[in-house]
Amino acid sequence: MADLDQVLAEIKRGTDEILLEADLVEKLKEGRPLRIKLGADPTAPDIHLGHTVILNKLRLFQDLGHEVIFLIGDFTGMVGDPSGKNSTRPPLTREQVLANAETYKEQVYKILDPAKTRIEFNSSWLEQLGAAGMIRLASHQTVARMLERDDFKKRYSGGQPIAIHEFMYPLLQGWDSVALKADVELGGTDQKFNLLMGRELQKAEGQKPQTVIMMPLLEGLDGVKKMSKSAHNYIGVSEAPDEMFGKIMSISDELMWRYFELLSFRPLTEIEQFKADVANGANPRDIKIALAKEIIARFHDEESAQKAHQNFIDRFQKGAMPDDIPEVTLEAGEGVAVANLLKDAGLVDSTSEALRMIKQGAVKMDGDKLDDAKAVFTQGHSAIFQVGKRKFAKVTLI
Repeated sequence: MADLDQVLAEIKRGTDEILLEADLVEKLKEGRPLRIKLGADPTAPDIHLGHTVILNKLRLFQDLGHEVIFLIGDFTGMVGDPSGKNSTRPPLTREQVLANAETYKEQVYKILDPAKTRIEFNSSWLEQLGAAGMIRLASHQTVARMLERDDFKKRYSGGQPIAIHEFMYPLLQGWDSVALKADVELGGTDQKFNLLMGRELQKAEGQKPQTVIMMPLLEGLDGVKKMSKSAHNYIGVSEAPDEMFGKIMSISDELMWRYFELLSFRPLTEIEQFKADVANGANPRDIKIALAKEIIARFHDEESAQKAHQNFIDRFQKGAMPDDIPEVTLEAGEGVAVANLLKDAGLVDSTSEALRMIKQGAVKMDGDKLDDAKAVFTQGHSAIFQVGKRKFAKVTLI
């Protein structure tokens, strides 16, 4: 194994919290392949760049010689994790869960090494618990302890219903760690309660408790909300290269550094040099292009990245798009009609002028002519709008 300090530095890169780091160091010193667990309830069939923050860390553990277990929560997916929600999630049917799981398996192999990835389904052991096993599992925790979880606490104090089966979810996720004898479990910062439950149940079963590594939640294209399909601010790993390139180029210069930290495989020293170059006058757009090409090459190939870059040049730079496009943030509400958007962004003086310019073919969105005068845009939408030859604005709806 490589130098321990170097290994630890790579593992800690981009992490939000490690509980407990001292435990992780001791495990690494044992010199054996550790069992690294990541659970995913397949409630959405498309993996986006926000998911890859954790998957990239899994790949690092693979490269370091450890055993990676990608756990498909086919059983817990039918229970529904209420994390970050203020209401009970409707459970998925088994058919939905299994269909989504197949898509997840296909997409995680864009990042993970299939030959080094152990895929598990938690129905293998959770279905065998039976009624007696479930009651025994429930006896490990109190209602008061469950109500310490933020989302449960808020719903309880707000008089919103909490179904009894929801209390089982953290216990079932924790039991997964017992069944797999996990040494390390990865998860997002919104999963802290569930991840720590694994430690508690492992202790109760006489196992050495797992180390918990929490990764931050990646902000979406709007730079405000976490990347998600529901917020319409995501970049899917299976999206077309041109679409990925355009979306990455639409992020703010400030958010670009966050994406470099959490998505790029470039050495931290190289990223620091990029920052120094910008501070000394380099155009952030050129560095953003490097980020876009790196990500597209990872999920497609190098040729696709080069072609997407050339297409971007053909659409934008040859179209004389300025470097200093003003950025405008608007409230989305229930949706913003294109005429109102153009007016509120300062690109036209009135909605009637906006409609007239659309009719004349003088309005573009991300370099393409926008000819739908009835278009409505929702929260999370971010694009560059152009009216005529000289008026530009990057508009983000929040």
